[in-house]
Amino acid sequence: MMQSFTRHCSARGAARLGVNANLVPSNRSAAALHARRAVIPLRHNNIRPSWRRSFHSTPCTFARKDSANDMPTTDFSQLDVLGNTPAPSTSVDVCMSDGFGLNSGITISDGDGALLVSGEAFEWRPWEAKGSKELANKKGQFDLPAEAFGLFEVLWPRPDLLIIGVGKSNMPLSPQTRQHIAKLGLRVEVLDTRNAAAQFNLLATERGVSEVAAALIPIGWEEGVGAK
Repeated sequence: MMQSFTRHCSARGAARLGVNANLVPSNRSAAALHARRAVIPLRHNNIRPSWRRSFHSTPCTFARKDSANDMPTTDFSQLDVLGNTPAPSTSVDVCMSDGFGLNSGITISDGDGALLVSGEAFEWRPWEAKGSKELANKKGQFDLPAEAFGLFEVLWPRPDLLIIGVGKSNMPLSPQTRQHIAKLGLRVEVLDTRNAAAQFNLLATERGVSEVAAALIPIGWEEGVGAK
């Protein structure tokens, strides 16, 4: 009966009927709509957004176990920036109890100290300027008169740094000796003789022998006796 009415009604009535049909769906349309709504959320739940995957794209660090053979190796010879720089001829190869052996083949012995200045090596006897074989004062400070550094008074240009090796064990420099060296325009560093020689070798290679000088006492030096 409804189908016959729909075919024979006017266009306005058909339009009104169509609107009403859209507003009041049939039982079959309502069931299909509910089924579609039930299916759509399930389909979207199965789709993961890209921002969720990005949090799990990086592997865990503790899960990676590299063997010792897979680890990169370091060539320490490439890190030595002074490896191709020749050592100065006055660099100290060996510290002996009564002297020193230099890179040039020169040996300073017989208990003499070494004064290394501007690429030249001199035998150094600062105790003669003092008049006794005692280089430390009563306070345990390395104390030398101004005459012991007389070479620097006639030398020009003077080096920037003077490294003093005071013997087997380190001791502080007396204020008078430090003041005289400062008047010569020299900075000073005081170490035991072994470390002083190593420091001179490094800095003379890096900065040049004209910038760094060394005054070294043999490691076998004994107060009142000398080096043997």
